[in-house]
Amino acid sequence: MRVGFLYLSIGGLLTSCVTPPEALITDPVMGAAVTESTNATSAGDRIKADVYYLADDAREGREAGTRGHEEAALYVAARMEAIGLKPGNDGGWFQQVRLRAATPVTDVGSLTITKASGETVSLTNLEDFRVSSSLVAETSEVSAPAVFVGFGVSAPEDGHDDYAGLDVKGKIVVYFSGAPSSFDSEKRAHYGGGGAKAREAADRGAVGIVSLFTAAAEKRFPWDRFVSNPSRPRMTWVGPDGLADVSGQGIKSSATIKSSSAQHLFEGAVKTFDAVRAEVDAEGGASKGFDLAVSVSIKGAIEIEDVISPNVVGVIPGTDRNLRDEFVVLSAHLDHIGINQKLIDEGKDGINNGAMDNALGVSIMLEVARRFIEDEPPARSVIILAVTAEEKGLLGSDYFAHFPTVPIENIVANVNLDMPVMLHSFNDVVAFGAEHSTLGPITESAVAAGGALLSPDPIPEQGIFTRSDHYRFVEKGVPSVFLWPGFGNGGEETFNDFFKNHYHRPSDDMSLPVLYDDVARFADINYKIAHEIANTAERPHWNEGDFFGDLFAGE
Repeated sequence: MRVGFLYLSIGGLLTSCVTPPEALITDPVMGAAVTESTNATSAGDRIKADVYYLADDAREGREAGTRGHEEAALYVAARMEAIGLKPGNDGGWFQQVRLRAATPVTDVGSLTITKASGETVSLTNLEDFRVSSSLVAETSEVSAPAVFVGFGVSAPEDGHDDYAGLDVKGKIVVYFSGAPSSFDSEKRAHYGGGGAKAREAADRGAVGIVSLFTAAAEKRFPWDRFVSNPSRPRMTWVGPDGLADVSGQGIKSSATIKSSSAQHLFEGAVKTFDAVRAEVDAEGGASKGFDLAVSVSIKGAIEIEDVISPNVVGVIPGTDRNLRDEFVVLSAHLDHIGINQKLIDEGKDGINNGAMDNALGVSIMLEVARRFIEDEPPARSVIILAVTAEEKGLLGSDYFAHFPTVPIENIVANVNLDMPVMLHSFNDVVAFGAEHSTLGPITESAVAAGGALLSPDPIPEQGIFTRSDHYRFVEKGVPSVFLWPGFGNGGEETFNDFFKNHYHRPSDDMSLPVLYDDVARFADINYKIAHEIANTAERPHWNEGDFFGDLFAGE
């Protein structure tokens, strides 16, 4: 295993956490950017200045563990210090997160299917399949009989168990991505997550996983896009004990197979691939599992490197002696997906700047922090948290949730910002998760005070509630909301265009026509929500009988 602890920064500055970051800045470009934003006279101009620095080509896409991300982290800390926040991690600004990066060796991956007759079909790497190797071993290989397990979901509270009557011990499970559409959208998102499904498979004794796309998943994420950056590293975090956090420890290797090649898995079985996919694609559909008549062999290889990447933590101390030891966490991820070397090699722009995703979210969060400092101090303390490695699986927020800078039981709520697509003049706001807790009425009141409407989840089929950093707080029992501008007044069209043409692409840059006056309105609504949570005497709590409250907080 190749280990390289990456402390790259301007003069190695992120190895130090105590000296105020403004005093550590030696790069005149960064210093000028901090000054420009701090001295700007309007919220829109401050946010724009922050986005311009964070999404500049010089940050090289802010991938976790790279110099570009560390420069961004130092900039955010300097802005926090200039605004008037206090360092939030034992006197320092940075919570260093050890990340294990696994870069696929793309020419090693192989997948073969052996039929009952002994005939072997060898699929083509990246054309027919893509391997997801173990994060703990540089080479992985698994060969075993295959079992189809529907969606691979067990939801006992709903009487649903895709593994019922099946023996998968020592075998490779084959399942469709996602979860049954009969589940409500957020429960479907929880059970359909890759980590939850891998843990379930491993707990049942499976040694490998083959994942298939439903028709809806394939439409949202076409195969060419799925394999567009095959050398992109996967990551997990490594705890203080030196152990990597891995979902499904018994799973040796996994792969995803393209739908046009998946019929080979079902040859000789009681149902064809087309038949089971029709079942899972049907409204409320599911497909009962059965043994397949084939064995599958998966091989893969990775290069492992451990890197260090910081969460940035600032605090606004509370003033109420009965509430100041409780904390409201405002979060936004600072990282993006870095450079697409394949595009660079083709002579194209390969820097994924991440202006919307999520330089804009971080910049709005900084403006909300400024409002707390400029206005009356809050009763509860407020943590301003810019996390790393969201794009690698919500890793920075997961690390913070496991190793918080304050006792986790003292964190009363989380308000999260991620990819606010502000290309239209919004008249409504979506607060994913608001209906699960007493944060709902608080959010609705604050949104109304900001001159907008609170709208329901406009794309429930995408399971957005489980796909950003707030969900790591939910998993620790903390009521949370995740805010977006809504789909009214042209928002649906601008979001769909962004998702189709710019999401996770180099064109998510400063050339997009961001409406900064509307961004300032959105920041004001964010502030009103956070302010109300921080100053309401009653601690937020989950609604009675709520699925997430019962699952994670035992309420």
